[in-house]
Amino acid sequence: MPTVLLVRHAQASFGTADYDILSPVGVEQTSVLTAALARRELSVTRVCAGTARRQRETAEGCAFASSPEIEVDERWNEYETEEVLASHAAAAVSLDGTGPGGREITSRDFQAILDEALEAWVRSGEETAAAQTWPLFLASRTAALEDLAARLGSGETGVVFTSGGVIAAICSHLLGDHADLFPRLNRVLVNTGVTKLAVGRAGTSLVSFNEHVHIDGGSARLLTYR
Repeated sequence: MPTVLLVRHAQASFGTADYDILSPVGVEQTSVLTAALARRELSVTRVCAGTARRQRETAEGCAFASSPEIEVDERWNEYETEEVLASHAAAAVSLDGTGPGGREITSRDFQAILDEALEAWVRSGEETAAAQTWPLFLASRTAALEDLAARLGSGETGVVFTSGGVIAAICSHLLGDHADLFPRLNRVLVNTGVTKLAVGRAGTSLVSFNEHVHIDGGSARLLTYR
């Protein structure tokens, strides 16, 4: 049976001018993830990533024995965070770590505002002011998964380096198209967490969600959510 591993990228650089760069912690997380994936002795035949730098750098940092080329596909990209915030957030916040009036805010405060904005974005459906709607985002990401699954043979594994929103969207879909689960799943995904899917004749099923023992069992500073 083919399997797909959805890996959330390592920690990016929240609160800086360029969020899309791995932080020093993110680089270390990638090294720990590489060792953890190697211990699984997987038959990896496909490696995919979105176009975001944080996704590609995490993918490039992980070496597989089979060394498949990284397939870059924008359908694995995260939702447009700044657009969702601009259209649905109760307060003006940004990934550069600023809030109303340009004051600095914590990652926790940012997450609370983002959670509410994501819930509103999902509820708005096609009526959102954001260029990317929830239905379009979900359809594109599930299509990317279907395309990857169709190219995997028995016993083969495809590894996707993507973002939390993509993983949460796919899992909410696999759990019965419960869009209300999306924000709740999204907020608990950890950096370099691994979600396992099994591809069978009846379709693709969720086997495990957000595995992160590779970082949870070590230094507490490696366990991050943004």
